[in-house]
Amino acid sequence: MSGTTRSSANLAPRRKRLIFQAWHRGTREMDLLMGMFTDEHIDTFTDAELTEFETLLNVPDTVLYRWITEQDEVPDNHRCAILDKIISFHKSRVP
Repeated sequence: MSGTTRSSANLAPRRKRLIFQAWHRGTREMDLLMGMFTDEHIDTFTDAELTEFETLLNVPDTVLYRWITEQDEVPDNHRCAILDKIISFHKSRVP
């Protein structure tokens, strides 16, 4: 089971693939964090944001999680608008 609650019908193959990759990170915490964010925002990603998101999906879970939870500083070569949106999304869900 992927965990996604959204339909990927009518989405371009690139966006469908990103939904799948976001929900199949390797750790349940990152599946939930990235998957829920993707479900909510995939329709609004620009082409540039899709590319940024693809790059972030190649970052190991442990590293990406520490960036998103602001435990580690994000290196300049990975700082991007989509990562800022993911961090804001995470913050909005933390009680």
